[in-house]
Amino acid sequence: MEVKTSLLDNMIGVGDMVLLEPLSEDSFIENLRKRFDHNEIYTYIGSVVISMNPYRSLPIFTPEKVEEYRNRNFYELSPHIYALADEAYRSLRDQDKDQCILITGESGAGKTEASKLVMSYVAAVCGKGQEVNKVKEQLLQSNPVLEAFGNAKTVRNDNSSRFGKYMDIEFDFKGDPLGGVISNYLLEKSRVVKQPRGERNFHVFYQLLSGASDDTLKKLKLDRDFSKYNYLSLDSAVVNGLDDAANFRTVRNAMQIVGFMEDEVQSVLELVAAVLKLGDIEFKPESRCNGTDESRIKDKNDLKEMCELLGIEQSVLERAFSYRTVEARLEKVSTTLNVAQAYYARDALAKNLYSRLFSWLVTRINESIKAQTKARHKVMGVLDIYGFEIFEDNSFEQFIINYCNEKLQQIFIELTLREEQEEYVREGIEWTNIEYFNNAIICDLIENHQNGILAMLDEECLRPGTVTDETFLDKLNTICAEHQHFESRLSKSSKFLTDHSLPHNCFRIQHYAGKVLYRAEGFVDKNNDLLYRDLSQAMYKANHSLMKQLFPEGNPTKVNLKRPPTAGFQFRASVGTLMKNLQTKNPNYIRCIKPNDKKASHIFTDSLVCHQVRYLGLMENVRVRRAGYAFRQAYEPCLERYKMLCKRTWPHWRGPAREGVEVLMADLPVPAEEFSYGRSKIFIRNPRTLFFLEERRRQCLQDLATLIQKIYRGWKCRSHFLLLKKSQIVVAAWYRRYAQEKKYQKIKSATTVVQSYTRGWQARKLLRELKYQKRCEEAVTTISAFWHGTQVRREYRKFFRANAGKKIYDFTIQRIMQKYFLGLKSTMPSVSPIDKSWPANPYRFLDGVHTELRRIFHLWRCKKYRSQFTEEKKAVYEEKLEASKLFKDKKALYPSSVSQPFKGDYLEISKNPKYQKLNSAVDEKVLLADVVNKINRANGKGTARIFLLTKKSVVLADQKTGQVKASVPLPDLASVSVSTQSDGFFALRLKEGSASAVKGDFLLSSEHLIEIITKLHRTGATAADSEQLNVDISDEFLLQFKHDKVCVKFIQGAPKNGNSASCKRKNNRLLEVSVPTTA
Repeated sequence: MEVKTSLLDNMIGVGDMVLLEPLSEDSFIENLRKRFDHNEIYTYIGSVVISMNPYRSLPIFTPEKVEEYRNRNFYELSPHIYALADEAYRSLRDQDKDQCILITGESGAGKTEASKLVMSYVAAVCGKGQEVNKVKEQLLQSNPVLEAFGNAKTVRNDNSSRFGKYMDIEFDFKGDPLGGVISNYLLEKSRVVKQPRGERNFHVFYQLLSGASDDTLKKLKLDRDFSKYNYLSLDSAVVNGLDDAANFRTVRNAMQIVGFMEDEVQSVLELVAAVLKLGDIEFKPESRCNGTDESRIKDKNDLKEMCELLGIEQSVLERAFSYRTVEARLEKVSTTLNVAQAYYARDALAKNLYSRLFSWLVTRINESIKAQTKARHKVMGVLDIYGFEIFEDNSFEQFIINYCNEKLQQIFIELTLREEQEEYVREGIEWTNIEYFNNAIICDLIENHQNGILAMLDEECLRPGTVTDETFLDKLNTICAEHQHFESRLSKSSKFLTDHSLPHNCFRIQHYAGKVLYRAEGFVDKNNDLLYRDLSQAMYKANHSLMKQLFPEGNPTKVNLKRPPTAGFQFRASVGTLMKNLQTKNPNYIRCIKPNDKKASHIFTDSLVCHQVRYLGLMENVRVRRAGYAFRQAYEPCLERYKMLCKRTWPHWRGPAREGVEVLMADLPVPAEEFSYGRSKIFIRNPRTLFFLEERRRQCLQDLATLIQKIYRGWKCRSHFLLLKKSQIVVAAWYRRYAQEKKYQKIKSATTVVQSYTRGWQARKLLRELKYQKRCEEAVTTISAFWHGTQVRREYRKFFRANAGKKIYDFTIQRIMQKYFLGLKSTMPSVSPIDKSWPANPYRFLDGVHTELRRIFHLWRCKKYRSQFTEEKKAVYEEKLEASKLFKDKKALYPSSVSQPFKGDYLEISKNPKYQKLNSAVDEKVLLADVVNKINRANGKGTARIFLLTKKSVVLADQKTGQVKASVPLPDLASVSVSTQSDGFFALRLKEGSASAVKGDFLLSSEHLIEIITKLHRTGATAADSEQLNVDISDEFLLQFKHDKVCVKFIQGAPKNGNSASCKRKNNRLLEVSVPTTA
């Protein structure tokens, strides 16, 4: 069975004020204090919830709490705002009753937060789905938008709602939200132009300047500095705990979710910026020729920027601030405005512009959140409106706010009494009339169409002639003087003539919550709420997208000479509509109270709370609820809660619940007049009776707890004994098993020892026999061996003495050679061919072997090294080896060529397009291509030629043109002559009688002499039809030049052209080559 809790369980103080005993104002306040000190911020008065503002976060609004209160009876759990929200929602969903939740209280009491909690709870418990979630999100996100434009920081509250809001949330038959409609009441538009000390203008101004991007502010012609705007108070511009920049981003996001288009958001921000710019317009007087003063704008820059924002001609608005046109039938009279009137016109325009923008925002939000289907909807209304206000200085705003609260109090008393009466009739309980204070007389004083204060104020505003606040007060003193709830020092009633607490320019009304003193100053102007027609028409001419909607009366084609309705008339009509709406719904009340004026937690100010309890009429509410029966409860939960008080109903009652309650009450010493039986509930007249039942129940619970403890202890002891007994049997069984196991192990161990000793003795006996047998066999073998040895020695003694020395020598040499090779193995050098190290020879008689092994090892590692070469690399090394054989130690130029690779084709003749013609002229593969100098035999000077070597010929060509100058087949070469010096000269000597020898031999010079001669030698040797080419190395040799033989002689000296060798003709028979001396 599910465990049920109750409002009466674990109660701190009294959870329902109807049960407070004794009932007095002091006990009422003390109960609130006691619960507030224990963080119990909610208390009931029947079905009314009293909410104390804790000024801090409490862990009682979590999703777990939402689930805890979901689908639970109102009195089943401790008081909470969720209980009221759940009761209203379930009544709407299950019983098809339209609901309204009225949230009242003064500024800072937590009304706005309470409305948010109600809406968030309903959103959490209703259905899910994409469309439903979208509607819920739009309904919830409408709050940040309206708070930004309708809330402000006051001395009592950092987020005070400066307008009244009523939202109808529409549901379908399943209880899922379809949409909503918002109505707003009495925006405090005077705050736009002036704020009391310590307070701020509406949030949106500060959010825009703090959170908008620099680009947005530039477009709106605004600056972040608050001090540049006259309409923004500076002493409270920054509020601790409010992040205006972050809130601006939240508002922009909320507007997007609700459905505002980007151009609409921009238009709204432009109007907000225009209001700020409007406040910076200042006027100066200017005298006219007729002696009158008219106003002129001091600095037109702000006016220009405002006109650019609104799309209006500057001259039109400037004239509207300077002149006023009055139309009467067919006449138009234009008068100039002085400075004071110009400032009044400016502020009136600012107030009207902002208030109409706010109304447009509400209308636009309604368009987005309204229900799309036209079928009948279930409706839950949430009213968040000002509470009763009593300030030191009360004016027109407080008057109409208090009038609205009088109407709410009136409907509250009526609906509460009607609900009580309907429940009594429904339950068959006799209804007795309840005496209470009916505030209808106060409502009539204010709203009577003939003699009511609002009617007289409208009449005074519409009367021709001079109308002032004093004439209005005189009229009140004349007509309302005899009214028992109206007080004025100038009235006909003589009892107030000497009342110095009542100033002459004030009047006092005795409201249901107490007396309030109103200052008559400003009543007429605030009720008129006039905006000059010139300004309306100027606004209508603006090109801004919203201005024609906000100022429709400015249309020149629809001029209406009728005065617009006054503020009081409009508010009275709105309140009347609201009251009719509320009377069609089932009411639910939340009364918000703030515990202190310091906005601090854990502080409870008795006087302040007492003041709010009075003007909220909470004591009157308790008295109405207690006038008949203070407590009522359905039979089933009543029997379930108190059945232990009677033996006949405990522990289970088998019959109907009502009969069980009757048996229970008959068994208790409770007088019959203290309770009555309804059809489904029992009604208890006095709280003392309920507390008597609770005390008896507490005693029974203690007795039952003692009985349960006794039974539990007995069961626990018996269970413990049985467990011990069972455990003892188990322990004994295990011990006997353990003892038998130990005994068996001992017997087994002894048997094993005896067996081991027996097996050991047998093994030792066998071992002795085997050993004896083995010794006998060994003795026979030894004797046989000795005998055979004696026979052999005797036979071979004569041979051993003749060959013993040679055998010993051979054995010694064998051991030395073995040691030598093992040592050589461990000290072997690396396999690199250039490593010249070799282990030292330890024995002189092995010198030959040692040298031969070194040679063999070197040849082996060279072969291994060569096996790693590619064919190309092998050819290169073969050429290098050939060059070494030809020139090593013979030619001084050779050492410098060793490190230079043999490239062969230095001209890249096959790739270079310059030598394409020459390449095509040579049919064979070019083995070497280089530039050489051909020595002129006449003067010894050199001429550049291209030297090509193929497998069959040597070709000389012109370097510039590539034309072949000479081609010598390899078989025609007799020999090549070079010097021993470091020069690059070489001579190609041709065979006599060959076709190439007609012009004689060639004397050439090249930087790659070693490579050229090597390749010539190798190519000549591989040619099949030629002999090997001879290479002569000598510092003097003869050359055949045509018909003459010339001697070429190489000498060392200092050549004229630097460090290179030079050739010079000495005479007809001698060419002398000077070679630089090498260091």
